[in-house]
Amino acid sequence: MVQHLNDTLALLSRTPALLDVWLRDLPDAWTRSHDGADTWSPFDIVGHLIDGERHDWIPRARIILEHGEAKTFEPFVRGGHVRETAGKTLAQLLDEFARVRAASLDHLRAFNLQPRDLERRGTHPAFGSVTLSQLLATWAAHDLTHVHQISRTMARQYRDAVGPWTAYLGVLHCDAHSQ
Repeated sequence: MVQHLNDTLALLSRTPALLDVWLRDLPDAWTRSHDGADTWSPFDIVGHLIDGERHDWIPRARIILEHGEAKTFEPFVRGGHVRETAGKTLAQLLDEFARVRAASLDHLRAFNLQPRDLERRGTHPAFGSVTLSQLLATWAAHDLTHVHQISRTMARQYRDAVGPWTAYLGVLHCDAHSQ
């Protein structure tokens, strides 16, 4: 599928509501559990998504539109979610994610992007030249990656409890994207 801005906006606008309906008021056993050392819980993932709103997607889009390939993106700090989650409840994080995502999408719409803008290039610190279209498609795929990660992490809480049915539950066997 080719990235189409309206399709991308449609998906990105739904992630906060999806996570809110799914995670709000669940016991900590579901939202604070993880797969082991150096993996993230659903709580951590919401913090990571907030951090991305603040330091990744729109800031990088702005760099592409204002500087092109002349200015390299700042490297994204993968552990930045720790500062986003410090002292907060999951309910606070879900509310914050909804606010910062709405603001990000307002900024994106305000760019009034035209098809030619989507082919503009920026410089990623590891990948080199990337297009705005690729950045926006990655933003949507990133959301889906973390929705999958939350699903997998939560399902694994019942890994032993399902007994022999584990053979039919692919989510219990998937090891993709531990963080």
